[in-house]
Order: sequence, then C-alpha cells, then structure tokens
Amino acid sequence: MKTLVAVLGLSLFYLCMAEVQQPDQDSKTPVTASLCTCACDTTDTQFNLQLFLALRKMEIRLEKTEKQLEDMKKEVQGQRVAFGASLGSLGGTTGPFNTDITLTYKNVYANTGAYNPATGIFTAPVKGVYYFSFSGHNFSSKPMGLRLMKNAVQMVTVYNHPAGNRHETATNGMTLQLEVGDQVCMWLRAGTWIVDNDNNHSTFIGYLLFPL
Repeated sequence: MKTLVAVLGLSLFYLCMAEVQQPDQDSKTPVTASLCTCACDTTDTQFNLQLFLALRKMEIRLEKTEKQLEDMKKEVQGQRVAFGASLGSLGGTTGPFNTDITLTYKNVYANTGAYNPATGIFTAPVKGVYYFSFSGHNFSSKPMGLRLMKNAVQMVTVYNHPAGNRHETATNGMTLQLEVGDQVCMWLRAGTWIVDNDNNHSTFIGYLLFPL
C-alpha cells in the first residue's frame, strides 16, 4: 500500500516539476507558487488514496464478518433438532401383530424436520449425541412390548406382562451417539399391543444434546 502511494505521489511530483520547468511565458505566477500548489495537490492525493484504501480494507473485513455470521447462523440452525409426538389414537389400540412393526406417532407437537410422522422414523441430520425417550400405555389383558431401535438394532426396551384387566404405562429412554443418516424409531413387539386416547399416554420424543 505504501509503495503504491509513494509511486503515485512521485509521479504527480514529476508532473508538477515539468509544469514548473516550462512555465507559460504569459503567466505571472511565481515558480514558488506552482511548486507549492503541486506539493499540496500531491499531499491531498496521497491522503485521499490512503483513505480510500483504508475504507476498502474495512469493507472487505465487514464482508468477511458478515459471511462468518451467516455461516454460524446456518450451523446453529442445523443443530436445532427436536421432536415430540404421540400415538393419540382416541381410545384405539395398535396390535397385536405376528411380527414387529414400526409405530407411527402421528400426533406431532414439535418437529424441526428430522422426524417423519408418516413412517415413524427419525433420521439424524447432524453427527452428535441425542436423547430419546418413550412411553407406552396398555390394558394389561394383553402384553405390551416396545423397542427403541437404532438402524434396526434394539437399544433399550420395555415389556408389560399380562396382569388382569387394568391400565398400565411403561417408560424408558437412552442417550445415543448418531452419525448423519442414522435412523431411530420405535417398534411394537410381535404378539403385543399398545393403547392411546385423547390423554396421549403413548409418546416418543428426541432431541440433539450436542453435535460432535
């Protein structure tokens, strides 16, 4: 920057000197006045150039800061991962079936987009540590078995054995480390059922604790 200013200033100085060395014969302006004027013009040019370069430098830094803030905003938004849903089947029952099935919690309270209520599957959008919990309600005339699954592998489970004809609720949860694209869902065990009503006893929630 200093080199550029010096070159421009020196060029202006030589132009002024050329004007001084070949004055207009009709001009009555003293040589000293021309030199003074050139010197002042050169100083003003150097100052204006330095000011311009300083402002441009500040503009570049501001643009860089704005981009960094935008990237941070996108990163924070990508880390806001949470959902909460219930079966909410208004007194209906699900099961029993001859095989395990994926439960679809369609009554969604909150969802940043990673949970699909049509399939009941949560897909991790970022690598990190997540927390999931679930609850299940049933009439104990039949058993209820729930399995928290990660990529089709059981993580934790609950199982209510038949115990007459009474209302029972079971809950469980676990912290899981997930990679991008890992899938988490709830399975209902074969030969068991689950019940829900407008009280929304049977729920499934999950959220990102922190990214990795």
